[in-house]
Amino acid sequence: MFMDKNNKEIFWDSNIEELKSGYKQYEEEYRCIICEESFTKGRIYEIENNLYDAKKATEIHIEKEHGSTLQYLLGMNTSFTGISEVQREVLLLMAEGLSDKEIASKLGVSQSTIRNHRFKLREKEKQGRLFLAMMDMISKGSNRKLTKLDKEELCDAHKTATTIDDRYNITDKEREEVIKNYFTENGALKSYPAKEKKKVIVLSQIVKNFASGKKYSEKEINRILKRIHEDYVTIRRAMIEYGFLERSNDCSSYWVKE
Repeated sequence: MFMDKNNKEIFWDSNIEELKSGYKQYEEEYRCIICEESFTKGRIYEIENNLYDAKKATEIHIEKEHGSTLQYLLGMNTSFTGISEVQREVLLLMAEGLSDKEIASKLGVSQSTIRNHRFKLREKEKQGRLFLAMMDMISKGSNRKLTKLDKEELCDAHKTATTIDDRYNITDKEREEVIKNYFTENGALKSYPAKEKKKVIVLSQIVKNFASGKKYSEKEINRILKRIHEDYVTIRRAMIEYGFLERSNDCSSYWVKE
């Protein structure tokens, strides 16, 4: 998984336009902010017998692999998006171009209920715009990001986290210390921590052993995890519980959750 020098997912360092487009532009490449696949500038990509430049190939990749960035964002944990499950359903139907009457029929509610949802979503939109403006002014005025503490910096939770709570209140120094204390130089885990915060750090380090976009059999998953820790079953279960890995219903295949 691609990380910047501060060990952060590029998703959280994306601005609004990048979140809308689904990719981030670098000097030599375009990179999908969802799965982090890269497309080299100047290279021509063949997709279904057609040739495309890197930018167009990135856009096609996002549409083909992720549907759309809107669908992806609406599918994220509501702790990140700040909307309820019902509001997510309403927004998805609105994105399809359905009328309020059609949305109400789909959800089995009255049109007045949809109107109330529109009102609340509009208020949330205004609050979000004002909040972003305030944070931008504070950041520029103090020349300091919200994540920056006096001598440390707060880490972002992985974007596929299943629950967001205090266990994700982690600084870069804490992360470095846990990795140093719990892993050998060869990447093996000395012991599986009991504290939740340390578990998050340990699991976020272990997931780097798996490639994004690749499907693994349970046998392959077990083989990789066995090299890291003898209790591979506990690690495998935790990787899924915390949203680092995802698996098929029949447990025949596993992959890095995007």
